[in-house]
Amino acid sequence: TVFSAIHEYFRGRGFWEVHPPMITPAGSEGGATLFEMDYFGQKAYLTQSWQLYAEALALAMEKVYYIGPSFRAEKSRTTRHLTEYWHAEMEQAWAGMDEVIKHAEGVISHACQRVAEERPREVEALGRTPDFLRAVKPPFDRMRYDDALKFLRSKGMEIEWGKDLRTLEERSLTEGKSKPVVVTHYPQVSQAFYKRRDPEDPKYVLAFDVIAGDDVGEVVGGSERETDLEVLTKSLRDQGDDPEAYDWYLDTRRYGNVQHAGFGMGVERLIQWICKLSHIRDAIPFPRTPSRFSP
Repeated sequence: TVFSAIHEYFRGRGFWEVHPPMITPAGSEGGATLFEMDYFGQKAYLTQSWQLYAEALALAMEKVYYIGPSFRAEKSRTTRHLTEYWHAEMEQAWAGMDEVIKHAEGVISHACQRVAEERPREVEALGRTPDFLRAVKPPFDRMRYDDALKFLRSKGMEIEWGKDLRTLEERSLTEGKSKPVVVTHYPQVSQAFYKRRDPEDPKYVLAFDVIAGDDVGEVVGGSERETDLEVLTKSLRDQGDDPEAYDWYLDTRRYGNVQHAGFGMGVERLIQWICKLSHIRDAIPFPRTPSRFSP
């Protein structure tokens, strides 16, 4: 039902479904969490995101989306991490951060409404009421990263500026809320090279996370994309990557570009939150974790 709802949401708003490669020459967020493989004598990787391809396609097709597997070589033994998971990603030309936040809220809400309508008995058996899901409607509460830190520090939590929010902090931000929370304007120092700097204050990027309660955490991560070729190239070098590995991607800036934005959503995490599951492994039939790749 959740997968069907995601397709329905995007198709109903003029998005084209596309199918990118699973084997890539470089990652979208650096090499630390990539599964490396030998591709006929050349170094290649299992995809962690199709975003770079989505950006290229969005410049030609305007609105694109995809649901497919992504791979992360993270040794994270938690209740919300998988090494292989289903990724719903979208990209839209002529769009900014605010517009894609609305899409993130919209697709989450649409999935909740569909599950409440079609699977009320199943979610009730899992401890989630259909009425709870019906109430998940836009807009979600929104706050900037700095405001989130102020709130958390008022609760006695010490958080270094520029660091990602941890499970404990995410739990505090969503405590007592029936809908996810949107955190925006993260510090540039902790973010991937492709995220656009805020023109009003370049210390921050026009990026956001949608954070769900029940210890599920980040369900959606997105941003407006950097369009300046020089800024992109410098950011790649600053994070230790060779710009030549991304030459085809940088060509999209060299030969014509427009403002664009997009996001990625972990489908199993959304299912985990909708169904109030204590562990993400229960959101997929054959989960893959650092300690499990069989059956």
